[in-house]
Amino acid sequence: MQRRTFIKQASASAAALSLGGLTATAQSYNRIVGANDRVHVAMIGCQRRFPGLLAGLSNTENIKVTFVCDVDSRRQGKAMEQVSKDLGYRPEGEKDMRKIMEREDVDAVFHATPDHWHAPGAILSMQAGKHVYVEKPCSHNPAEGEMLIAWQKKTGLQVQMGAQQRSSQESQEVVMAIHEGLIGEPYMATAFYSNARGRVPDANIIPAPDYLDWELFQGPAPRTDFIDIVGDYNWHWYWRWGTAETGNNATHEFDIARWALQVKFPEEVRVNSAKNHYKDDPWTMYDTMYATLKFPGGKVINWDGKSRNNNPTYGGGRGTIIYGTEGSVFVDRSKYMHYDRGGKLITEKVSGGDEAGTALGGGGDLTSRHVRNFVEAIRGKAKLACPIDEGAISTNLCHYANTSSREGDALLAIDPQTGKYTDKRIMKKYWGRNYEKGWAPEQI
Repeated sequence: MQRRTFIKQASASAAALSLGGLTATAQSYNRIVGANDRVHVAMIGCQRRFPGLLAGLSNTENIKVTFVCDVDSRRQGKAMEQVSKDLGYRPEGEKDMRKIMEREDVDAVFHATPDHWHAPGAILSMQAGKHVYVEKPCSHNPAEGEMLIAWQKKTGLQVQMGAQQRSSQESQEVVMAIHEGLIGEPYMATAFYSNARGRVPDANIIPAPDYLDWELFQGPAPRTDFIDIVGDYNWHWYWRWGTAETGNNATHEFDIARWALQVKFPEEVRVNSAKNHYKDDPWTMYDTMYATLKFPGGKVINWDGKSRNNNPTYGGGRGTIIYGTEGSVFVDRSKYMHYDRGGKLITEKVSGGDEAGTALGGGGDLTSRHVRNFVEAIRGKAKLACPIDEGAISTNLCHYANTSSREGDALLAIDPQTGKYTDKRIMKKYWGRNYEKGWAPEQI
């Protein structure tokens, strides 16, 4: 089939998937929405992802932000003021998400908390009959991903992972074209992320400040003393709460690579990882990782993650390159480029969007599209762009890489049918986690 026909058909298919406002303008789409389908929303976590998610809700017709929730009273207060400014009314504030679950005037919950709260919070929401938008990574460990899928199947609720590039019309278009043979048989993808993160400040054990509920922050995680640097962003670099840069950012690119290659679970995973920068700071894990995941049929996904070395190895801060027998495709949040096998640029399509790449918190047009897609799925007018059963598999790729790193860059064997480690010791140690007594999410 001719390349132009590929792209034309892929564009039409992507537009069909974009029901829910992904391709229409906000103004034209809002005229379609009925007057009796208001969605009442609670937003949990009022820091870095909050502005982008709120912007998406602000551009979605007939929603009401009923609650904002944060364990930090300062952030919660600022978030309430921001909702008042953007939407013209003041929401209620509540620091304990469990109390919000009791309310009948909440239809959907957005979870933008630290990683260790993502799955437990989402499960609480589903148990209370609420639809869920949960930020990436959707789980802190693979067992939580299984629980999320099981609860979604039991409840039938809409559960979306915040992998917003799935809502990019350009990404939808080119991935569909790849599936139809644009680059022949796709066999390998390289996903990457580069940043210039600086030195983490020295860490000190001090009493928790009065504006922070340290007990609620820890939630399902085993208890420890308050550390003065973890209340903002640096919890990412502690296994107790975070999932490292791979969970933090590779989730997005792994998801695109897996989508393009049409693979599920790998057979084998191995990484090369190390902490190469600011070796005396309290960052407790690797800051550099190269991972190789081998899938059935000889397909491979590589991950090149450089948290503290911003060399533009692939021409940008983040993205995915998909290689096929007859060409290749580069795709990121703002564009795609199609090359023939000889390396000649055949097609370049730029979205003109404003989704952030490596800036903390992100946000932009793709986040807004992803939010609107979620709300319209609740209304029965769209299919989720990244349903939890897809998001959980992509998140597992991050967990596999992290396990290899924590085991000294060990070679891991995975059952490609179940996604589970074949080594019983590894399964016992890494499939789940230890929870604080009384805080473990309920399994089905």
